[in-house]
Amino acid sequence: MVKQDKVYTVQNLTEKLKQAKAVVLADYHGLKVSQMAELRRNIKKNGGEFEVIKNTLLGRAAEESQIKIEPDVLQGPTVVLWAYEDQISPLKTLVDFTKANNLPKIKFGLLDQVIIPVEKIKQLASLPSKEELKAKFVGVLQSPLYGLNQALSWNLKKLVFILKAKGGEENDR
Repeated sequence: MVKQDKVYTVQNLTEKLKQAKAVVLADYHGLKVSQMAELRRNIKKNGGEFEVIKNTLLGRAAEESQIKIEPDVLQGPTVVLWAYEDQISPLKTLVDFTKANNLPKIKFGLLDQVIIPVEKIKQLASLPSKEELKAKFVGVLQSPLYGLNQALSWNLKKLVFILKAKGGEENDR
């Protein structure tokens, strides 16, 4: 890369590190191109970004962002997952893919600029997504209203049942 391109890339990565709610570094060695494309597509569908980055440039961007990344983490081929809005859905996609294929190997994680261990990333991925939580919340809000509606309309339903039963008795005569 030309030096100016490297400077621009480091600035771009620094900005991404500051904006991202969650960042995960993984070793993608052994992934096929088709697997990488599928994973990138699925992560993008869930609101994340997935890209291969040079370790030296990522290290410089981390220094500028005042994030301490151990030197051994920045060894080997590195791919970065950026989650900007919903932290859980892209993490869930990556962890599910890792469980199915045993690749990529997760090396490092950040959540709201705080370093988190790999086990914590896997725990976060097991949480329900934002959409699932919204659906459950709506269900919880609707439940008492549905019960109240049933309780208030029961007397009318009971009257209809009685009238139908009486109507059936008169037709039998």
